[in-house]
Amino acid sequence: MPHRIIVLGAGYTGAIAAGRLAKRLHRDDVAITLVNAEPDFVERVRMHQLAVGRDLKPRPFSEMFAGTGVELKLAKVTGVDVDRKTVAVIDGNGAGELEYDTLVYALGSGWNAQGVPGTAEHAHEIASRPGALRLRERLGRLGAGQTVTVVGGGLTGLEAATEIAEARPDLDVALAVRGDLGDWLSPKGREHLRTVVDKLGITVHEHADVTGVEADRVTTADGTAIPAAVTVWTTGFAVHPIAKATALEVTGTGQIVVDGTMRSVSHPDVYAVGDAAYAMGPGDKPLRMSCASGTPAAWQAADAIAARLTGGKLPNTPIRYFNQCISLGRREGVIQFVTADDRAVRAALTGRLAAVYKELVCKGAAWGVANPTLGMPTRRRRVARERATATSAVETLA
Repeated sequence: MPHRIIVLGAGYTGAIAAGRLAKRLHRDDVAITLVNAEPDFVERVRMHQLAVGRDLKPRPFSEMFAGTGVELKLAKVTGVDVDRKTVAVIDGNGAGELEYDTLVYALGSGWNAQGVPGTAEHAHEIASRPGALRLRERLGRLGAGQTVTVVGGGLTGLEAATEIAEARPDLDVALAVRGDLGDWLSPKGREHLRTVVDKLGITVHEHADVTGVEADRVTTADGTAIPAAVTVWTTGFAVHPIAKATALEVTGTGQIVVDGTMRSVSHPDVYAVGDAAYAMGPGDKPLRMSCASGTPAAWQAADAIAARLTGGKLPNTPIRYFNQCISLGRREGVIQFVTADDRAVRAALTGRLAAVYKELVCKGAAWGVANPTLGMPTRRRRVARERATATSAVETLA
């Protein structure tokens, strides 16, 4: 019987992991199943573009994985039993169960309402395609002069606010941030961000801790009411809740605790990648939820699985950061260069060149999903069953 590898979730990390495993392992020795609820790849980093009416290039998995040996199962994951090594799913035929030998958990994250009253009822999110499409429809019904308030001053909030302001100059766009605008950027990055925001006519509410959302406003901790015909909530991400309901060792927020090869510290036949994983990076700091973390984590996990199954050498490439790429509409951007542990340095690229840079990064990320070994030639290795079993047993005892 082939070694059964199941990958849950086909975002950037899950799709890369599945495709890379297919490139690393001999097709006769493994059965790789990618479980996802949608039939095509979603460029999550472009959801702010989708929300303002721009159409994205279709990327069907049937084409992406054609001839690779990866089997796509269209289904919603409803549970994981790591002791029985099974995954519960619901598809067009109803409820079912899948068995695995190795599991790659890549269910990612969604928006995080932070428990703020009224958010779930009145705010919009762009952490998913359905959310971005709902916002798109709502923005399309707004008349000139109405206010769109974006809550959250991180990368997603900045990109959403500037994208909306550029695409709909007839609207009154506001941005509510807890601290100073772009306070994690270098002086050059902050100055350019402020210039672009002012040019687009965005009203910035700094030191605004939003504590309530209503149909026509948001309220801050000091009682200030900020008008909002539409509220866009971008204050962070929450991981999928399934992992927290398993016997896996997880953090308080539900991320799976993994080692340097993205392997669960409690269950050696489970790997976690992307937003679902709690992995330590440079400076002994947890990797942040981002494509910049998830992509190399997917490479690491796939290569580690292949090495353990074939008796090869385990990968030992530390994951580090190089820059933070922020689009500010279609014509402006900030590329903030950072240290290995993600702290801003003085150098930053701004303006039109930064916008082109960010676009190339987005295109490169999508290309990397379809080309998980980055175009490099690979050899599919045979699974050394006895050695892989012995290695797993030794590492489990250790």
